[in-house]
Amino acid sequence: MKKLLSEFKEFALKGNMLDLAVGVLIGSAFSGLVTSLTDNVIQPILNCFASPDAEGASKLVIKVWRLNMPIGQFISDVLNFIIMAFVIFMIVKAVNKLRSLGKKDEEKPAPTTKKCPFCLSEIPLEAVRCPHCTSEIPVEKKAAEEKPVEEKPAKTNKPRRR
Repeated sequence: MKKLLSEFKEFALKGNMLDLAVGVLIGSAFSGLVTSLTDNVIQPILNCFASPDAEGASKLVIKVWRLNMPIGQFISDVLNFIIMAFVIFMIVKAVNKLRSLGKKDEEKPAPTTKKCPFCLSEIPLEAVRCPHCTSEIPVEKKAAEEKPVEEKPAKTNKPRRR
């Protein structure tokens, strides 16, 4: 029983679990705020377009045979969802932007292998002969190595002899 309690304590006090709990509490408080915005600001604007006997857009009802379908409340809930989804999207986008500012682009490491031009197998860069097909690999020279710089003799003030 002691082991079970210690495992539960470890699980409940993990950083991710606490973050989740804080997120749920803040989300529920924010949900109340969005519901208030929808009911007290957006619904009165929609009431201007509702019929006078509807008692507001949230009280809109569609009658199908004997059934009354309260579509006004559904519209209110859809507006709440859209507002919540948009705000959460903007928060996640901002957090991702902040995370990307701290990261540096990692440079790709220099290659350590090359392909044999004859058998297309991977071989070390320094290899002059392919271990797979035993072909001699043409040496790739850099531009600086191909044309060695010739040193010119230093100029002196002595007259030339002819």
